[in-house]
Amino acid sequence: MLERDSILSIITVVFSLLIGSFLNVVIVRLPRQMHWQWEKDEQGAAPPPGIAWPPSHCPSCEHTLSWWENLPLLSYLLLRGRCRACKAGISLRYPLVEALTALLSLIVVLILGPQWSTVAALVLTWALIALAFIDLEHFLLPDRITLPLLAVGLLVNTISGFTDPLSALIGAVSGYGILWAVYHAYRALTGREGFGYGDFKLLGALGAWLGWQLLPLIILLSAGVGAAIGITLILIRRHQRSEPLPFGPFLAGAGWLALLWGQKWNTIYLNIAGL
Repeated sequence: MLERDSILSIITVVFSLLIGSFLNVVIVRLPRQMHWQWEKDEQGAAPPPGIAWPPSHCPSCEHTLSWWENLPLLSYLLLRGRCRACKAGISLRYPLVEALTALLSLIVVLILGPQWSTVAALVLTWALIALAFIDLEHFLLPDRITLPLLAVGLLVNTISGFTDPLSALIGAVSGYGILWAVYHAYRALTGREGFGYGDFKLLGALGAWLGWQLLPLIILLSAGVGAAIGITLILIRRHQRSEPLPFGPFLAGAGWLALLWGQKWNTIYLNIAGL
């Protein structure tokens, strides 16, 4: 007989694969809806597909996918990465998002265990995955995700889910304010924009979830990894110095790491510093 932890792990993986499939829909369709909303008065174009309807289809030939063509990971393998109807290639992003969602969800459940805050941590994890991939592809961090995420973080911490209510409120304000100040200082010095307003809102949301105490760690991790990757891409000549690099994925990754290990890392640092 399977042990309880094994059963929980299997349920987590299966359910989060389905969530990953849904996140793929959000990643594809939400930016299209936003662009249409911005441009509809000029072009008069028909609205794009909604999040829930119509059913998923091939972007090349409009073939509506059957249930077995929508199975997370398995369908990609069975179809060998190609549409059954027109044989057009299917983006590797689809199985990647599904696998990543399953992996990160399993890590959250194994570390936090069966408690109510684990469900909240999973919601945050899924939102961060969607935001990271949307920003990678479109340089967008949609308000439809960041603002509800901020509100849910404050709500979760009214009963001290991950931090106390006051720390959450200060974290939300400070997270937004820090990047807002950096943005305007950078623009004043260079005449260019270093961040987007979506980055402000995402850091504010992370502050609402994790408290102001973890904001320095999130900023340090995201800036450090972002700088390292940016420099590496420039050195191997796959990225021009003047080209923007989305910061949202680094914030999302740093926020997820802080969610699980931030308190421990902060404690280690304070002990080393003698504070």
